Amino acid sequence: MTDSLQSNEPPKLNSVGEFFAQALAIEVEATERYSLLADQMEVHNNKEIAAIFRKMALIEAEHRNEIARRAGDALVAGRPASFSWTGPDGPEAIDCESVHYLMTPRRALTLARFNEERAVKYFEAIAAAAINPQIATFAAEMAADERNHVIWVDQWLDQLAPDEAGWDDDPDPPVHSE
Repeated sequence: MTDSLQSNEPPKLNSVGEFFAQALAIEVEATERYSLLADQMEVHNNKEIAAIFRKMALIEAEHRNEIARRAGDALVAGRPASFSWTGPDGPEAIDCESVHYLMTPRRALTLARFNEERAVKYFEAIAAAAINPQIATFAAEMAADERNHVIWVDQWLDQLAPDEAGWDDDPDPPVHSE
């Protein structure tokens, strides 16, 4: 897992509307990414992992809807912001390169946990750097929400046995033409 947030600088947000638009963009991307990964796992007949990713997409969609509700009239036309992070993906989107079609539930949840932790750090950084006290308050609330997501993922992980060595050994690897 690589951290595609390459800068330690939080985005400079000038208004509460910009904050909510940014938060909404993160949740929209996370929801879409989890849905995409669930679809991919279904194609590879890994239904257990598809179900985990569908559950994560549902959680992110609920969070997205809550952010939109909190934002109310602060969003311009109810639309998320364009991304202002430095990596190719937002702080809560799983890097597709980290996904393996034979992945285990533990591996899938470990990836989800990693991204939930990144979201906590992202919102904590915004809260710490915010000049506008409303942005600081909302960012701290978002960090707390993301911490709850980490706790949920930890609870799911506690129910799983450790992965067996070689879980990703592929007896029939894909052939790439040149």
